[in-house]
Amino acid sequence: MKNNNSVIIGWVIGVAAVAGLAWYATTNYVAPATNTTIPNTTVTSNTQVKQSGLPKVVTSFNVSPTDTTVVVTGTVVPNGVFTSYWYEYGATPNLGYKTTSQSIGSGYAAIPAPIYITGLAKNTVYYFYLVAENQYGKVSGVQYSFRTTNLGNLPFSGGIPTIKTLGANNISRTGANLTGEVSANMAVTQYWFEYGETPNLGNITAFASVAENESRMNVSIALLDLDPMKNYYFRLNAQNKFGTVNGTTLNFKTVGPLTATAPTAMTNNASNIGKSTATLRGAVNPNSAESSYWFEYGTDSLLGSLLVKTTDRVAVGSGMNEVSAKTDISNLKSNTTYYFRIVTRNDLGTTRGANLSFKTKAN
Repeated sequence: MKNNNSVIIGWVIGVAAVAGLAWYATTNYVAPATNTTIPNTTVTSNTQVKQSGLPKVVTSFNVSPTDTTVVVTGTVVPNGVFTSYWYEYGATPNLGYKTTSQSIGSGYAAIPAPIYITGLAKNTVYYFYLVAENQYGKVSGVQYSFRTTNLGNLPFSGGIPTIKTLGANNISRTGANLTGEVSANMAVTQYWFEYGETPNLGNITAFASVAENESRMNVSIALLDLDPMKNYYFRLNAQNKFGTVNGTTLNFKTVGPLTATAPTAMTNNASNIGKSTATLRGAVNPNSAESSYWFEYGTDSLLGSLLVKTTDRVAVGSGMNEVSAKTDISNLKSNTTYYFRIVTRNDLGTTRGANLSFKTKAN
C-alpha cells in the first residue's frame, strides 16, 4: 500500500503560491515569535511510522493575508488514528482565538492542513500555530506571526469543497477502483481516498487535483496489492485553501480464492467447418492468475507429433470465471479428420483440455 508524500509536499507549496505568497514574503513577513513555550514537532517527508501514536505537526510560516483575512497552512501526520486539526491565533503571543476543528484522517503521511481565517483587523500583527489531536493526545506546532495589509478589502473568492463517496467497482482478488464526486467551489482543490481493513482506515492514496471551476467532477483511483477475500473500508477526502472535508465511509470485500491456482480448460466441439477452414472452440478459467490460451491441432490423433500446429496465444486476464475461447483456422485439407485441444497457461501451471476431432468437408 503506497502513498505519495512528494505530491503532498508539493501541494503545500502550491497553496502558498496560488494565494500570493511571493509579494507577501517581501512586504509583510514578521519574524517568528520568541519566548514561546509552544513545542515544535517536525515531520520528515519520507518517514513513515507504522505504529499509531500522537500526531506530528508542522506549522508553515508561509501565509497569505489580505486586510481582514488570511490563509494559513501546515502539515499533520495523523499516525494511524483519526486526527483533527485547528489553528489558534490572536493579536498577541497569548493568542485567544481558535478556528473550527477539521478532520484530517488517520494515515501515516504528512497531509496539508489549510484553513481560511476571516474577521481580522487591518495592518495588524497576528500570531498563530497549528494544533492536532487524536486519541493519544494533543500536539502544537511552532508559533509564527504575520501582518494583515492595509490595501483595501481583497477577500478570496470560493469556499470549502463539497464531496461524496460513491462506491467501489472493478473489485478483484487484489484490487478495486474507488469512486467519488468533488465540487471545487471556485478554489483549486486536492482530493484523496483513505482506506483500510477496519473503519479506522489508516492508509491514503496519492493526491490528485481538481480545477477551481469544476462542479460535480467524478473522480476515481485504483487500489492494488490488496488481500483477497477481505473487507476494506474507504472514504473520499478533499481540501482547498478554505479547509478539509471528509466523505462518508463505505466498504467492499475483495473476492477469492485466497490463493491463485493453475488455470482449467475444456475443449468444445468445433464449428463453422468447411473444406479448408474451421473454428476451434473451448473454455478456460484463469483461476485468479494472468492466463492465456491457444489451440493445438493436427491429423495425429494423439497430438504428439512434431507436425502438430498451434494457434496464436490469446490473453484472458486473471479472473475467476470461465471464459469462452475460439480461434479460426484455415489451410486445412478437405475430407480430412483433424484432432484438436485447447491449452491454457499461467505462472502456476499449464492445462490441456480433452482431445476432440472434426472432419473437413469434401470437395
